[in-house]
Amino acid sequence: MSATRIVIIAKAPLAGFAKTRLIPALGAQGAAALAQRMFYSTLQTALAAQLGPVELCVVPEPTDAAWRALAVPSHVAWSTQCAGDLGARMADAAARTVMQCERVLLIGTDCPALSATHLQAAAAGLEEHDATLIPSTDGGYVLLGLKRFDAVLFEHMPWSTNTVAVETLGRLQHINWSVQTFPPLQDIDEPADLQWLDMAWTAPLSPH
Repeated sequence: MSATRIVIIAKAPLAGFAKTRLIPALGAQGAAALAQRMFYSTLQTALAAQLGPVELCVVPEPTDAAWRALAVPSHVAWSTQCAGDLGARMADAAARTVMQCERVLLIGTDCPALSATHLQAAAAGLEEHDATLIPSTDGGYVLLGLKRFDAVLFEHMPWSTNTVAVETLGRLQHINWSVQTFPPLQDIDEPADLQWLDMAWTAPLSPH
């Protein structure tokens, strides 16, 4: 199987900056603590998949003190998210990866259920398909895999709505790309989603 770059679109797990929709349930510090756990979980999963390079595409920029405080293996690549909405940031990451003749799996840090096996299956699907997609149960998606690039997959998308996955599949069909889809997984975005997490995920962080 060809090497595939996993690009993790990530926000620094800072209070009032990350997982803000969970603040009513967890408070700003609690939401940030959960964001940090989810960040580490996602990174460990990406590395465990052993598909190829793992890249953190982040905001704020990689030199920010918020990132220096985290333990990230030295072989993980870093990049800065470009300006614009989520679509612009994902498109930028996908375009430069595909231009380097690499396949790409775009993921966020919101889905603890996403496993190394899921990543491996999505990468394997790119052997025979132009794209692979793992939907989320809320109508979005937790993974988009590509071996080609077309900006139409990202422009003017109704992000954070329950039509994102359906709209993306429709656009893939419109540009005549083949796609392999997988069963949906649960994102953790809203207070109601916390029922899907073990209580340990939302426990206070131990002091260092």
